[in-house]
Amino acid sequence: MERKITLLILMVALLFCMTKVVKGPNRRLLAFVDCGTRCNVRCSVHSRPNVCMRACGTCCLRCKCVPPGTYGNREMCGRCYTDMITRGNKPKCP
Repeated sequence: MERKITLLILMVALLFCMTKVVKGPNRRLLAFVDCGTRCNVRCSVHSRPNVCMRACGTCCLRCKCVPPGTYGNREMCGRCYTDMITRGNKPKCP
């Protein structure tokens, strides 16, 4: 149980470290997200990395979020990330 809590705290800390708030006249409500770096991590062990990177990039730009890790944790990004589907009614975001 302690290991799961420690892992969860580590993932949340990693999320905060990878985002930076844009300051100044072009300030936005949502933080800037480095989609390229996060999608590289997310798609690193995927069987089709190019397809994964394309979908991940789209989801990241629209939702301003990429879940931590290489699989799962989709609920950490909220409904935008989890509810996006393909034309075939499959989840779009990896």
